Amino acid sequence: MQANAELNELAGRCGEWLRGTGPESDIVISSRIRLARNLADFPFIRRCSPEDRQAIERTVRARMEKLEGWSDVRYVDVAALGEVDRQLLVERQLISRELADSEGPRAVAIDPEEQFSVMINEEDHLRIQVMHSGLSLQAAWQQINRLDDLLEGSISYAFHQQYGYLTACPTNVGTGVRVSVMLHLPALVITRQIDKVFRSLQKISVTVRGLYGEGSQFMGDFYQVSNQITLGRTEMELVEQVGEVVPVLIDYERRARQFLVEQSEQDLQDDVSRAFGILCTAKKISSEETMHYLSKVRMGVNLGLIPDLPVTTINKLFIHTQPAHLQKLRGRLLGTVDRNIERASYLQRHLGGGPAELN
Repeated sequence: MQANAELNELAGRCGEWLRGTGPESDIVISSRIRLARNLADFPFIRRCSPEDRQAIERTVRARMEKLEGWSDVRYVDVAALGEVDRQLLVERQLISRELADSEGPRAVAIDPEEQFSVMINEEDHLRIQVMHSGLSLQAAWQQINRLDDLLEGSISYAFHQQYGYLTACPTNVGTGVRVSVMLHLPALVITRQIDKVFRSLQKISVTVRGLYGEGSQFMGDFYQVSNQITLGRTEMELVEQVGEVVPVLIDYERRARQFLVEQSEQDLQDDVSRAFGILCTAKKISSEETMHYLSKVRMGVNLGLIPDLPVTTINKLFIHTQPAHLQKLRGRLLGTVDRNIERASYLQRHLGGGPAELN
């Protein structure tokens, strides 16, 4: 297991959640399953002393280093990272904003393929997550189930015979499972159907969050759909619950896209072309604007309105134009104004020549 591996090379890759592969990847960005677990011999994080947190981190690291097949897993001391490096890991969906912004001993173990990460000393002692591109909930469940069994073989979890896995937040008690699928739903936004969809999901205990999970904004028309409760449901029931909802959302989005093509194709082409033109020619542009326009372009690419532009290029731009990635790729810290200028320049280098000239 590598200790505090250099994060610079990580910034240059796309990351699993925007790799653009897997089933239904024109609409489904990624499938993620997260488990909340706590060590039996320590109090919950909010009751932990600094010494407790240090002991948890050291205990988990020592056990992980002995796991078979984990020699290539990066172990990153999050407490020792600067703000940009912490934000980089948030942007890549490898750690939560809460872990990045909290205090005291904390860490994350990261799979070289970025399909899984294990956060240590977040809201719970362990937050294990597996992420696959596209709609791949069953594959993600099988992987995280094996991973959880492997960890539980060397770490004693807090478990109650009646209530199941014990967690800091009551909504996670039981299985401790959060099943979520990230979708790109620009047509439902344009046709103003998105709020109606949200209301229907709330009635069946399915919640919708923004790009970076709980409390985050809806950016770039990305939405995370996940189960609301875990107690009283088995893991497979929760996987199936979300798995049954997502195809309905995919169908809604496809119908909305088809409606736009059939009823207002000229307006749609104009909207997509304007978005593409702004990204190609802007001299400075914010992260929020970039996400907004890239969302329109991504839909345009998937509808065949922009020829010869790979959707993988657009997916890469979604993450490489985020503040921390931009600064890592540039090799220095940048203020807001300089970031907006550098972001525009970066977009031009990848899109400025038009689709035919892209590498």
